[in-house]
Amino acid sequence: MNGNNGNDAEKQPLIAQSDNDATKASWFSQMLSAMLSCCNTEAGDEKVEWIIADRNNTQPVPFTSVRLLRESFWGARIETNNTVSVPFALLQCFQSNRVRNFEAAAATLSGNPIPDYEYSIYPFDDTDVYKVIEAAAFSLSTKHNPALDSELDKLIEKISAAQEPDGYIYTARTFNPQHPHRQAGPERWSTERESSHELYCLGHLFEAAVAHHEATAKNTLLEIAIKAVNLLDNTFGPGKRAIYPGHQIVEMGLVRLYRLTGQTRCLNLAKFFLDCRHPDGYPGASQYNQAHLPVIEQTAAVGHAVRAAYMYTGMADVATLTNDPSYLAAIDRIWFDVVSSKIYITGGIGARDEGESFGDSYELPNATAYNETCASIANVYWNHRLFLLHRDSRYADVLERTLYNALLAGVSLDGKSFFYPNPLESFGGYQRSPWFGCACCPGNITRFLASISGYQYAVSPDTIFVDLYMSGTATIDVTGDKDFITVSQETNYPWDGLVCVKIAQTNYPKPLHFSFRIPGWARKVSEVFPGDLYSYVDSAGVADTNTLQDFSVTLNGESVAYSYQADGSLSINRIWSEGDGICFKFPMPIRRITSNQLVADNINRVAFQRGPIVYCLESVDNEDVDLHSAVIDREDVPVPVWRPDLLGGVVILQFKKLVAIPYYTWSNRGDSRMNVWIREKDK
Repeated sequence: MNGNNGNDAEKQPLIAQSDNDATKASWFSQMLSAMLSCCNTEAGDEKVEWIIADRNNTQPVPFTSVRLLRESFWGARIETNNTVSVPFALLQCFQSNRVRNFEAAAATLSGNPIPDYEYSIYPFDDTDVYKVIEAAAFSLSTKHNPALDSELDKLIEKISAAQEPDGYIYTARTFNPQHPHRQAGPERWSTERESSHELYCLGHLFEAAVAHHEATAKNTLLEIAIKAVNLLDNTFGPGKRAIYPGHQIVEMGLVRLYRLTGQTRCLNLAKFFLDCRHPDGYPGASQYNQAHLPVIEQTAAVGHAVRAAYMYTGMADVATLTNDPSYLAAIDRIWFDVVSSKIYITGGIGARDEGESFGDSYELPNATAYNETCASIANVYWNHRLFLLHRDSRYADVLERTLYNALLAGVSLDGKSFFYPNPLESFGGYQRSPWFGCACCPGNITRFLASISGYQYAVSPDTIFVDLYMSGTATIDVTGDKDFITVSQETNYPWDGLVCVKIAQTNYPKPLHFSFRIPGWARKVSEVFPGDLYSYVDSAGVADTNTLQDFSVTLNGESVAYSYQADGSLSINRIWSEGDGICFKFPMPIRRITSNQLVADNINRVAFQRGPIVYCLESVDNEDVDLHSAVIDREDVPVPVWRPDLLGGVVILQFKKLVAIPYYTWSNRGDSRMNVWIREKDK
């Protein structure tokens, strides 16, 4: 084991052995009316002091409206996730006592506590159950599974039984109120800013509740979530308690509840938890938990990377809904700080093992890179929100890079094991594990992969945005008033740049823009991200901007006029008819990448990318080579080779003496050495 892993016990493998809608609307309205009538209204809906409106009225097309082709790149991964990873993670929640925690809490509430019950490892272990429920709900929306549906119903009954009468739900205290988990503190919320994670647990509950409702039309988990919101509304807010979450995500969960229910108390609370995040004389406030300054005064990404990116996502949510200029300015500053100096070429964030945190500007070591899988997921959430906020393809570019590289590397090809950190160099002894004591990453990646179709399209009243290229179909309500367009997409992306989008059905009678993102790697730019952190160069080391020379667009087989937007997207505006088909082909050159010389580990080194895929050397393919000292000539221009027999089917890069594989596929063939940044010999 080397420096890739860190030494914290919580990151070490913990392997459990195992065998291998009118009725709905009416009910939902009645439930909300009854349940929310009991809430304290001092900071309620009528007291909102700012305008609630989506700044551009741009919304994601929900995952429930998109179906990916099962045999496609992402369809196959969703199938593996749904049939292997989700059931396995659910089983682990039972075998590791995470579900038993809810049973123990329920037993205490019923007056029959379990004698000498030993709680599982962490006070936030409830979240693993919530995340797996969310993943399973997304899975059910893809393909109904009666057995899984029934299993979720039973699990939600256990959660309901563990909720206290006033809405408090946190098994680490409820199972034994006199002697709760050591990190929970003597009273509710008393150690929330440090270690209890009470609000963090609720954030994941809220996320799971919305997903379960959207996927199944059931409200059982949503009832539990709304009872918890009532408690928060009675406890926190102006004139009440002001405690910021020690680990962010409740803000995101509250906004999701707001979008579903329309109850502004949820949005009020989300903004309140962000606004009360400042030191104010509290000794525990620090950069680690992003409480060193009020959020609107922060200028740089600091501290624990997952907490930070969840907070930035929550800020983007609030900025979108309130159009608060101070939030908009802050979130834009922080984003530029990340992409200009603190992000890896794979899209991973969080350089340091210590504190699982961001480093200083240009502090991006390879062998000790932390790049927690959860941080990559959070980075996708954040950039997706920023795209919806700004309608700028730069954010979708970062999302795509993270998705195909840092995030996808977090799970094995067979869906049975996971990475916690994701280094860019390994000297061996580092492999994925089926489970961890701190199991945030397995549950997180299962819930994300199950919902990936929800990131493909976005829509505003005059535009459909095609952000990701994945084979499948989507039914899009353009105006929210049942003005539907059904589109199908065919592509072999990321291995091929040809994409065809066809209008399968439409009842939309007006002109409509289709906006297609031209990926950053295909545009005539030399910078990988805004700023000077990474650059595309040619074999002579000169800035390379010549990538769109073979780009073409056709409509129904004929050339078509389109407008090229400043953000790097192309737009076609017309009245669309059934059968219309747009095809375009991105050139797929192999792009050579260099780093700013302030990145010490990458001096005189290059990385390679084809399409959205970043490549690495792995010892399995280069047995007689020391990957960490291997040198390539500038004249050694690799050739792409399709290998259907390798790693589930991949394009490799064949150098004169070396072979490079997609970074996301490494460590799927046993213990190995790996390197992304390769030494380069000058002419």
